[in-house]
Amino acid sequence: MATNAPDTTVAYDSPRGRGVLLASVLGSGMAFLDSTAVNVALPAMGRELHTGLSGLQWAVDAYLLTLGSLVLTGGALGDVKGQRRVFLLGMLAFTVTSVLCGLAPNTWTLAAFRAAQGVGAALLVPASLALLRTSFPPQDRQRAVSAWAGLSGVTTAVGPLLGGWLVDAGSWRFVFFLNVP
Repeated sequence: MATNAPDTTVAYDSPRGRGVLLASVLGSGMAFLDSTAVNVALPAMGRELHTGLSGLQWAVDAYLLTLGSLVLTGGALGDVKGQRRVFLLGMLAFTVTSVLCGLAPNTWTLAAFRAAQGVGAALLVPASLALLRTSFPPQDRQRAVSAWAGLSGVTTAVGPLLGGWLVDAGSWRFVFFLNVP
């Protein structure tokens, strides 16, 4: 059955196609970079928040638990409500909760905000990849997904370096404020 819906895909080599790819990589990259950069900041967090390994473990695991348990739900929500809408909602949630994490006065507040940040990441990551499926025509999808995967790997690898630099430059809180721009 033919549809009269207009083709809304963009060519990979077009400026708009590069913009879609860049937005997708930056969105998922925020979540990947954050998860590795925070690990480097843990000793500084422990000192400033006067907590030990168990408190820091809560801050790490709260994020990973919500992200891991809700990523499939985030993908399904994107299928129902639209990838772009879920991507933007995930980006907004991740950014707001990043600021809240950076302002956290104690370990338990940080852990709660990290759990909320994981929810934002669970919306953001699958939607960023699904945007490529819906934005590029079949002949360009493989290139777009390959670029997304490669560049996402770069953001994950850069996380510890950037996290260490931010902690040395001032505070562990900068690791979270990095997500605002």
